[in-house]
Amino acid sequence: MDNGMECTLSKFANTTKLRGVVDTLEGRDAIQRDLDRLERLGGEWIESSPEEKDLGVLVDEKLNMSQQCALAAQKANRVLGCIPSSMTSRSREVILPLYSALVRPHLEYCLQLWGPQDKKDMELLE
Repeated sequence: MDNGMECTLSKFANTTKLRGVVDTLEGRDAIQRDLDRLERLGGEWIESSPEEKDLGVLVDEKLNMSQQCALAAQKANRVLGCIPSSMTSRSREVILPLYSALVRPHLEYCLQLWGPQDKKDMELLE
């Protein structure tokens, strides 16, 4: 599948991604040629999109993830609001495991992507 590709081809599970620079007509044409080789879209041109969801993470055309962070915070707050109303106990031993199991996953999903902490995390973004 990679033979003769001009752009970068990434594969993960059942997803194949084609990446390239599209700041010139030549870049756009290179991606289109590769897409034609993959026989995904035939002769149709790719339309631009203001944002894209990739592996559950919403990223805009400037690689800004503030919308993703806001959505994650909203989900976490909704779940957090349900915990006290559904529990009779307010003890730390009851609330903390619920918070860890139900709220934190919403806040930590793909954290390395939008808040890299070290060089290894930065390499994942490249």
